[in-house]
Amino acid sequence: MSEALAFDLDIEDIVTEDDEPVDNLASEKQQRLLTEPLYSYPFQPPDSEIFLAAANVGVFYSTHQPPLVPDMFLSLDVQVADNWWEKQNRSYFVWEFGKPPDVAVEIVSNRKGKELDRKLRDYAKIGVKYYVVFDPSHQISTATLQVFQLQGRFYSAQDTTWLEQVGLGLTLWTGAYEGKTNEWLRWCDRNGQVIPTGAEKAEAAQQQAEAAQQQAELAQQQVEAVSAELDAERQRSQRLSDRLREMGIDPTAL
Repeated sequence: MSEALAFDLDIEDIVTEDDEPVDNLASEKQQRLLTEPLYSYPFQPPDSEIFLAAANVGVFYSTHQPPLVPDMFLSLDVQVADNWWEKQNRSYFVWEFGKPPDVAVEIVSNRKGKELDRKLRDYAKIGVKYYVVFDPSHQISTATLQVFQLQGRFYSAQDTTWLEQVGLGLTLWTGAYEGKTNEWLRWCDRNGQVIPTGAEKAEAAQQQAEAAQQQAELAQQQVEAVSAELDAERQRSQRLSDRLREMGIDPTAL
């Protein structure tokens, strides 16, 4: 956006949020599973120290078009303004952040979202590097997970779920998250290991602490066992010495 246009723009004319319910329980939980771990891990972007991961936030790319609202997006090398309650900082304005998000994720819950049609074209149009479609109930495709990478002006389907320019991968993981066992879409490292949530990190740390405590207790038991064995050996030696002396034999001369 030019400086003149940015100066003339009245941010109050833009509707940044409509306060209407927009998602279902499954999608809401899945969105958090894609955002929270990146901050709990914490994720270290390549060639950068900052990033922004958000769910269900409007991405405004034009002052004359409604925003795109991905279920989740990730943008590298950007950060939210300190005064983020001010209207000009409450949404993702591409002209303010200086770039579109690097990843947009759509979670398919019905056949009305046009995730493989209109949204595919829209995200390519604004320059999002990676577009991810997660279709857990196969509403629009037989594929549960599809990853697209921007090649020029259009997306090309990837045969891998590793996002090279982001330094993250995606994987399908079956397990329990916040009490709900399901197949989830999760971030992973290059080796396919899932990026842990804060709760998982805490649980792993607790397990490590308990294992360390058990090892310490076992080592103490071993020390005590050795000490008891040495005491028993000293007692046997003392009894033998006493017996020899009773027999008139000096044990130190043996």
